[in-house]
Amino acid sequence: MSDGGGRPAPETAHAVDARIEGWFADRGWQIFDFQRETWAACAAGESGLIHAPTGTGKTLAAWFAAVGDWLNRAEDDGITPGLTVLWITPLRALAADTTAHLAASAAELGLNWTVERRTGDTASSVKARQRRRLPSALVTTPESLALLLSYAEHERLFASLDVVVVDEWHELLSTKRGVALELCLARLRALRPGLRTWGLSATLANLEQARDALTGGAPGRLVRGMTPAATHIDALVPETIERFPWAGHLGTRLVQPVIEALEAAESTLLFTNTRAQAELWHQAILRARPDWLARVALHHGSLDRALRERVEAMIADGQLACVVATSSLDLGVDFSPVDQVIQIGSPKGVARLLQRAGRSGHRPGVASRILCVPTHAFELVEIAAARRKALAGEIEAREPLTGALDVLAQHIVTRALGSSARGGVSEQALHAEVTATLAYRDLGDAAWQWTLDFVTRGGTALSAYPEFRRVDRVDGRLTVGDRRIARRHRMTMGTITSDAAMSVKWLKGGRIGTVEERFIAQLTPGDVFLFSGRLLELVRVRELTAYVRAARRRKRHVPRWAGGRLAISGTLADAIRGLIEQARDGDYREPELAAIRGLLEVQRQWSALPGADELLVEHVTSREGRHWFFYPFAGRLAHEGLSALVAWRLARMHAATFRFSVNDYGFELVTRSRVEFSAAELRAALSSENLIDDLLACLNAAELSKRAFRDIARIAGLVFPGYPGSHKSARQVQASSGLVYDVLARYDADNLLLDQARREVLERELELGRLRGALDRIDGQSLRLVSPRRLTPMGFPLWVERVASQVSNESWRDRVERMTVQLEKAADR
Repeated sequence: MSDGGGRPAPETAHAVDARIEGWFADRGWQIFDFQRETWAACAAGESGLIHAPTGTGKTLAAWFAAVGDWLNRAEDDGITPGLTVLWITPLRALAADTTAHLAASAAELGLNWTVERRTGDTASSVKARQRRRLPSALVTTPESLALLLSYAEHERLFASLDVVVVDEWHELLSTKRGVALELCLARLRALRPGLRTWGLSATLANLEQARDALTGGAPGRLVRGMTPAATHIDALVPETIERFPWAGHLGTRLVQPVIEALEAAESTLLFTNTRAQAELWHQAILRARPDWLARVALHHGSLDRALRERVEAMIADGQLACVVATSSLDLGVDFSPVDQVIQIGSPKGVARLLQRAGRSGHRPGVASRILCVPTHAFELVEIAAARRKALAGEIEAREPLTGALDVLAQHIVTRALGSSARGGVSEQALHAEVTATLAYRDLGDAAWQWTLDFVTRGGTALSAYPEFRRVDRVDGRLTVGDRRIARRHRMTMGTITSDAAMSVKWLKGGRIGTVEERFIAQLTPGDVFLFSGRLLELVRVRELTAYVRAARRRKRHVPRWAGGRLAISGTLADAIRGLIEQARDGDYREPELAAIRGLLEVQRQWSALPGADELLVEHVTSREGRHWFFYPFAGRLAHEGLSALVAWRLARMHAATFRFSVNDYGFELVTRSRVEFSAAELRAALSSENLIDDLLACLNAAELSKRAFRDIARIAGLVFPGYPGSHKSARQVQASSGLVYDVLARYDADNLLLDQARREVLERELELGRLRGALDRIDGQSLRLVSPRRLTPMGFPLWVERVASQVSNESWRDRVERMTVQLEKAADR
């Protein structure tokens, strides 16, 4: 918990309890205006969103708003109150830290309160006790809250609740977890009509929309924190920069200058974008400085909780010089501020960069510092673009998710289960709760009745199977009468879906963490992999547990976790296009542009540097065939759909078979067919007309939808992943959901979950909004078609992407190195 110090706030009509004033005075802290504003608004019965930079005291603003209101209203009769404050956190890792700080401040104020947490890590004995009586303040996750609402006693447990605080609301906002939480909050408001809800957020653009999602569209206060201190964003520029870079080619080659940066600071957080990258950098640092073994630690979400907590405690105690981490530490886990933050690779988004930079300084009035280390030369442009947007105060919005019927179906079962002991929940009352959320405000009656039919009968195609009749519907009331269904529902609640996680344990010893099943499935006993900063040898696999021992051989694999395909944000893409145009006009004032001037000049001489008002398309002929390189700068996910769309449309004009590759800047199409495309044909292939129909036609839409349907089926309760100790494999779950998909597609083609799967493929997998935006922008751009004699600096990374994905007897890295040498010689000439 950071201090709330700052300039004195002016007098307000709200009287702050003397104990809170004294608590701040004892620490030599002064109270911010926005904290007093929050306290006054909460005392007046308002809800709202607090938006403030990391480390400026927004946690204290929310906590003391709830505590101060209770102190002003309640008589201190020495009796410990029941649940008064509910604190929702998106990460279990934050729960322990938050609980400790809230409990400490409550004790320092002399409150006779109990403060506890309830997450998946909480002991079953503690959970059983909490079901009898909740503490005065409970720190929990959205999933644990939903589970509490499924019990018959939930009305009694929440009867005294006054304030809900949702921490890191921006992390939940545009996800199904956020939708599920909106539904839970609607239930709590129905139980407690005067309930106040406060959210905490940083680095977010669409604040009003975020607030409305939190409050269910009811009027709410938007409290803005203090103006953030300066953020210094610098790039580590390599001594030599290749003119033909490719993604990741720098890898850990810059470890020596990073070591020098670590030596210059007392403490550093080194962030990577993926867990695999964190493992590699942790090993690289220790290989360069083995004497730092006790001073460098690793932290990511797949490590065992005990290991993570040990690292967090060592950070707080100042025992570590460097922690290599992923997003597991860029949220609200509290510790003393570090001297510097290092970001490996492009941050991919302005908000992510500022969030991580805020971990240095981390207190009012102190500037944050972040050093960005590129993994290839073009990332220097991304770093400069992120700094430009950050300094301009332009960050990304996170759009709330709406209309997810799989989440709604799960919630209906939860509510019916939680009300079964009282005769069930009224359909009318439940509908009123659901439509009081922003996520389902526009829910039509047809969709509502369809969802009710789905949970009570299984819908049209599944009504003959008893296991899909989960809710009993009698006289307008919904109940769950089958104890087996109740048990299975509680075991599978939540919206977090991923590949099955396998525990990694020592052959003789404790648990190390988890990796995804698909990674372990690629290994055989005796294979070596890098995990938790160690080289481990796989001994055997039993019941979703991989048993390992310390490896002696050095050759190893690195686990690949889901979620590693980060794409640049639209905000960042706009700035990148502007910088490329700046370089085209000969303006290299940005130090990162100056560093790669040689690369950009070769691109300009051999082809072109596109302006923001033009689309560059390169046509190159090689021994592989004919290549077309397109550069819309729309991000990797949008380019995946765009490349398939353009290839399909071009193939309809002239018979050809295309292979393609994509990155954040563009995509490549290559064919062996002897075809030529005019500028007019290329323009037609880039039209936004009939976009959705053509996308569905060119992609394997059924297969993509079936993949998306797996997660929907799990959330909606159509697929049961198994009981503890006998979980189904990811392959089994996929097969089960695939069978259900085929049945629905054949016998219930109008099933709304199938429609949702198709929409999610377009919106989430292919970023339809950005894809459409890119085509609309292209429509207003001039088409610049050039024919370089060889691969250009911008086209080379796309060529490498494709070569690396091909199976060949020849080492693709050797092939890339040879091509690099050839191109560098040509550039020298």
